[in-house]
Amino acid sequence: MTEILVLVDHVDGDVKKVTFELLTLARSLGTPAAVWAGPGYSDAAKARLAEYGAEKIYIADADEIGDYVAAPKAEVLAHLVAERSPAAVFLAATGEGKEVAGRLAIKTDSGVISDAVGVGEGFVAEQSIFGGGVNVHSRVTRGLPIITVRPNSTAPVAAAGAGAEEKIEVALSDAARAARIVERVVQEKGGRPELTEAAIVVSGGRGVGSGENFAIIERLADSLGAAVGASRAATDAGWYPHQFQVGQTGKTVSPQLYIAAGISGAIQHRAGMQTSKTIVVINKDAEAPLFEVADYGVVGDLFQIVPQLTEEIEKRR
Repeated sequence: MTEILVLVDHVDGDVKKVTFELLTLARSLGTPAAVWAGPGYSDAAKARLAEYGAEKIYIADADEIGDYVAAPKAEVLAHLVAERSPAAVFLAATGEGKEVAGRLAIKTDSGVISDAVGVGEGFVAEQSIFGGGVNVHSRVTRGLPIITVRPNSTAPVAAAGAGAEEKIEVALSDAARAARIVERVVQEKGGRPELTEAAIVVSGGRGVGSGENFAIIERLADSLGAAVGASRAATDAGWYPHQFQVGQTGKTVSPQLYIAAGISGAIQHRAGMQTSKTIVVINKDAEAPLFEVADYGVVGDLFQIVPQLTEEIEKRR
């Protein structure tokens, strides 16, 4: 079967979960081939990629690739596209993944589909558009299908691949060196999972009432091993940092379970979470628009319901 290239999303040598999801998806449509771009490749990384089905691992681990922003990764992929003629290229629908995809599309004169939540036979992609109000199926009609896929859209399933390594070297163009990274600042992380990769997300909105009250949202999230999100109303009010905002102007999430407490369901928020597999809405306003997309709805005061829910979950752990 023809190869499908999967750009490995990695930080400090650790392969991020979305890569395993992409390899699983690629395995259903062809032969998955992982592409490692940048420093940090190791035997442990190889083992993890092979565990999730990578038959081939292309390694471009020159330090120089990590010195610049997305352009070098696009050039690595363009080199492989020219040399290997893959059936498609899959990338994570992250900020960097989308930029690499766009640059690769220009270099290969191909079409690009962004924010897919599924890819089927013939590389027909499923997308949720217009604020989550419309689901469409789309297909690239020119050149190579280049598709970015939202994290959590596919459940990662292990299936051993050969993991055959092939080192490649790509001479970067002057254009790829146009924007150099001059400083990296490590962001402090708590014990919770990263918002866009979390399998469970608990979000709070205007109904939470204050920053201090977000403690009950955090406690519920911690009882579930979940990430914490917030609506734009909550972040604009300064109750929770903007980096945790879920929505069209924030982060897009697609977890297995999304719990929304005190969020009315403005269209911009729905655009960021509507593809969640199961949605639970807690709101004392029975007319809140978010109930329209809920799998389970609880009409009531979140300050009574959320603590009770947390207590029951903690009892059963």
